[in-house]
Amino acid sequence: MSLDNKPIYTGGCQCGAVRFRVEGVLGDASICHCRMCQKASGNFYQPLVSIAGAKLTWTRAEPKFFQSSSFAKRGFCPECGTPLTFGDPHGIALAIAAFDHPEEIPPTVQWGIEAKLPYVDDIPSLPGGVTEDDPASVPFIASMVNHQHPDHDTATWPPEDIS
Repeated sequence: MSLDNKPIYTGGCQCGAVRFRVEGVLGDASICHCRMCQKASGNFYQPLVSIAGAKLTWTRAEPKFFQSSSFAKRGFCPECGTPLTFGDPHGIALAIAAFDHPEEIPPTVQWGIEAKLPYVDDIPSLPGGVTEDDPASVPFIASMVNHQHPDHDTATWPPEDIS
């Protein structure tokens, strides 16, 4: 297959200091509930996708790494702390939410379910609404200035301050 026919994915951290490009077919997408992934992501679980045989290129800076166990090494943005990678002897996986289009990468399996938090399966049944449904939040949201990097590559970082 020529390079032109391979899928291309891009992504990066919240602040934009670290950006990546993946060329080729992604591997398995999963959710890990283990306690180590919970702590590394600061969340209920960590959604990851293997880059398998695809080519990963860091297009703006590179993550800093933390050896979280004798096997696992986790990468994160040294500027904003966004979790980006999980590496072990089987290869590298990227955080699904760090991709510019995470909706294109649905998880297909769950791991570490022995540590799954007891309320995770009930979350979809909780009442919910869009932010604007809360009248008290509308002025707050309208006054907010977003400093998050956009979900696409940009020519420069840091972006020029628009405030």
